[in-house]
Amino acid sequence: MTPAPLAARLRDPGGPLFFPVTAYGPDGSPDLDVYRTHVRQGIAAGAAAVFACCGTGEFHALLPEEFEACVRVTVEAAGGRVPVVAGAGYGTALAVRYARLAEAAGADGILAMPPYLVVAGQEGLLRHYREVAAATALPVIVYQRDNAVFTPRTVVELARTDGITGLKDGLGDLGLMQRILSAVRTEVPGEFLYFNGLPTAEQTQLAYHALGVTLYSSAVFCFAPEIALAYHRALTAGDSATLRRLLDGFYGPFVELRAQGRGYAVSLVKAGVRLRGLDVGEVRPPLHEPAEEHVKQLAQLIERGLALLEEDA
Repeated sequence: MTPAPLAARLRDPGGPLFFPVTAYGPDGSPDLDVYRTHVRQGIAAGAAAVFACCGTGEFHALLPEEFEACVRVTVEAAGGRVPVVAGAGYGTALAVRYARLAEAAGADGILAMPPYLVVAGQEGLLRHYREVAAATALPVIVYQRDNAVFTPRTVVELARTDGITGLKDGLGDLGLMQRILSAVRTEVPGEFLYFNGLPTAEQTQLAYHALGVTLYSSAVFCFAPEIALAYHRALTAGDSATLRRLLDGFYGPFVELRAQGRGYAVSLVKAGVRLRGLDVGEVRPPLHEPAEEHVKQLAQLIERGLALLEEDA
């Protein structure tokens, strides 16, 4: 049976979106066995989709052959149960290459990250993403952040482009998001996906949810799926008391801890996976490992978060 299109499979997610870390062995090369275990554990825990080799998965640090191998393992581990979306980025030529590698590895979609280094105008950005979309049969989700910030008019043109199926927002300008939503809804009939892609998206998801953006990435799901799932259930059910308890007792303090070091949005998450018993190795440079004291604080915070779930029970 042919799987439903990506948009249909993500329309009513039954759990958070899982952005696995990439596991490295003692020699620094990808440990595909450990990575496979990590992906399988996330799917078994209730992930609605797997976004492989994206920001949390250190896309920037992977060679093309490593990227393809990780995507292929992700697809095998998912076994069709949930969709697999793979990252693609850098300049246009390399983004096209990564998109094609992801397609060859069996992915269901592409998350197109911002172009490397340059700050381009709207016309150039539109051309870039259209060329990526034209190079693959996979649906493309465009990631807005850093040097790729779009006007509502540009997003309308993206939504009109064959193969582009959604926008992931990592900027956090809710006024701009409302203008984008209104413009696309008015001018491009049909389904267009929107994602909250801010780091620790749970911290801002109530605001995005009010705009109608129900999809969000969850880095916490990598190391504390119990907490991430409890948040998702509470959000879906409109359980304000549980949401407040998790935001005040876990997510808020986690964001404060994450802010203690550059790159902690990745390296602290990877430390959390190790704390929960799976040795996924360290981050590759230019990222660095969290300070020992911060890892200790993370361990205490995970315990506190799990204890909050006991209170709810």
